[in-house]
Amino acid sequence: MTQRFHRTIPEGEDRERLTCADCGFIAYENPKIVAGAVVEAQGKLLLCRRAIAPRAGFWTLPAGYMELGETVAEAAQREAWEEAQARIALEGILAVYSIARIGQVQILFRAHLAEPGYAAGPESLEVRLFAWEEIPWDEIAFPSVHWALRHWQAGRGQPLGAPASNPEADARGMMPLPPEVSG
Repeated sequence: MTQRFHRTIPEGEDRERLTCADCGFIAYENPKIVAGAVVEAQGKLLLCRRAIAPRAGFWTLPAGYMELGETVAEAAQREAWEEAQARIALEGILAVYSIARIGQVQILFRAHLAEPGYAAGPESLEVRLFAWEEIPWDEIAFPSVHWALRHWQAGRGQPLGAPASNPEADARGMMPLPPEVSG
């Protein structure tokens, strides 16, 4: 039997949902969780140049979608390995960002290399350590990478406090990078 889905407001709900016209099954569409880390090594930050869309060729943090069956911490460590061939030690949660524009919740850790070495994984063109003043700000892939780097810098050398969140100017994560930055 083929299910016919349509958008409607089911009884007891307050918004449109993708609903089966035959049986009433609701296919909930929920935000995706992204896990990653701002990784420090030798006083520099680990960035990956993306080999994949979106924003191929731009720099980002090692981060990606959480998989079923793993914790947020495990996802951040897996992504660091997949994208940067780096084993990382997590120090705690640096930030939690809501990106309503694309249905994401991003949980970013502060971390350091747990063992020496890093290299480009299959989703990265290259991986480098950048001193703060060397970060290629006009080549950063996403607004939340800007936010995370700045939140890391603001708390550098201090114990982690409450996680940072979206900047007040973009509290819902609705703004893409401005054209002069987004390339």
